[in-house]
Amino acid sequence: MQYFHRQVQLWGEETQMLLQTKRVAIIGSGGLGSSLAFALGASGIGEIHMVDFDEVSHHNIHRQIAFKLGDEKKNKAVINAQIIQERSPFVKAFAHECDFNAFSQKGIEVDLILDATDNLPSRGEINAYAKTKALPWVYGSVEAFHGQVAFIEESSFSDAFKIIKKAPAGIAAPIVMHIASLQANLALRYLAGLTVKKDLLYYLCFNDEGELITQKFGLPKA
Repeated sequence: MQYFHRQVQLWGEETQMLLQTKRVAIIGSGGLGSSLAFALGASGIGEIHMVDFDEVSHHNIHRQIAFKLGDEKKNKAVINAQIIQERSPFVKAFAHECDFNAFSQKGIEVDLILDATDNLPSRGEINAYAKTKALPWVYGSVEAFHGQVAFIEESSFSDAFKIIKKAPAGIAAPIVMHIASLQANLALRYLAGLTVKKDLLYYLCFNDEGELITQKFGLPKA
């Protein structure tokens, strides 16, 4: 409890112990996944499963905070799981060197899935799996200076978004951490038993004048 002192001040020892019983899966261990690993790994969640088949590339490092020069060719999930364990030995972190489909076939039960992928088809797969398991999940995406976040429970990602293959555009590093922070806050509130506004899409962007704009939209029910 001393390690989590400031959180215990926020919600008490009982809620902190509740977090110790929770399990989450973070699908993708790159930009969003790295920031989520830092944010949630130090929060006292019982189990965190990092999922990614990909290896670190030189061009990843500027926006993926878990990695440093010299990590090239290492699996992203493995590095993030190691960092979580080093920073908080009270959390069990597991690395899965595979894609989401392979992970879903392992039969690992979790309380929440966090999307840290970088493409619409993968999010469609997460959505379909979550619906079969009656699981909520937290969507997040980034591009340029823009980002989107949603806590999805009754709505369907596949009904709200057109699933297409699209090459990613450029990305500013800070927006990655900003969106991951919002995802982590939604996840932590839900796992701690606090109120969360569900099935609402938050869209954040900087306009041409550099003003931060935040909009929200209701998502259709499945």
